Amino acid sequence: MDAYRFDDKPALWFRRKPRAFEIGQGPPNGVYIATSLKEPAMPNPIADPLVELPDTSPTSGLVRTEATMDGAVTVFLNRPERKNAFHADLISALSDVFETLHGAEGVRVVFLRGEGGAFSAGADLEWMREAMTLTEADNRADAMAMAVMLKRLWDLPALTVALVEGAAFGGGAGLAAVCDLAVATRAARFSFSEVRLGLIPATVSPYVVAAIGPRAARGLFASGRVFDADEALRIGLLTEVVADAAALDGAHERIAREALACAPGAMEAAKRLVDDVAGKEIDHGLMEETARRIAAIRVSEEGQEGVRAFLERRRPAWGPG
Repeated sequence: MDAYRFDDKPALWFRRKPRAFEIGQGPPNGVYIATSLKEPAMPNPIADPLVELPDTSPTSGLVRTEATMDGAVTVFLNRPERKNAFHADLISALSDVFETLHGAEGVRVVFLRGEGGAFSAGADLEWMREAMTLTEADNRADAMAMAVMLKRLWDLPALTVALVEGAAFGGGAGLAAVCDLAVATRAARFSFSEVRLGLIPATVSPYVVAAIGPRAARGLFASGRVFDADEALRIGLLTEVVADAAALDGAHERIAREALACAPGAMEAAKRLVDDVAGKEIDHGLMEETARRIAAIRVSEEGQEGVRAFLERRRPAWGPG
């Protein structure tokens, strides 16, 4: 799978459209999306997508992003020396990248992976030490930044996939729960260890509870114990376990191929459908709504193309070349 780094030339760039950005191989002065800049005086890459930005922000280098020309994007947490532990700047960098990818036309699948053999060890110790000096209001704002980052990942219309190896503790395990799919090596380890520090896994909790259910969440949240990939698969935190890092690379390639074979609009609509019907009573109103949605999809340009391609035994317009 040929990959292009957003922080190398030729850069990938986003062309602004009414509510979308087009991903493609940009000109020499294309926008670099390795990280999103925080300096208020600098141009905004979303508002001014064809402006090249000097990389001067504290988030520089904390997130590395690669993409194929077919629209498979891989976002790397890039603090390997700290096992990709979260602090304010890493959270900000991830949040900016997810916001940018949300409106990017042509982004079909987004993978999330940690550099250096670890997914994320959770909260950075220095960040936690700093939090001890903050007021409750400041801590609330700090935690809200994490909550916003997680919600931006959750809201991505593309398929999202966590590729986990090594440690996935605290917020790292939470990231796996946010993604649509989560694949881990058998040696990966997980923990919601906050209670051992007198804390709780608050911002990740809605996604973890949705993934594994209330009973499993209560036991893991309240004990803070470490558990392995097989248990994570059994309870629903993972969707697949592979042997090792090489097999994880293979899963990366396979899932990308599978995602690129699917209609992008239908993928987004399918994700939204799950959110809208989960937990709802199956009454006449819900039946009417689901019938309305499939009828609209059937007569849409994408629905017509997909069925026509199937009947004509050819690749649909969105299929990989």
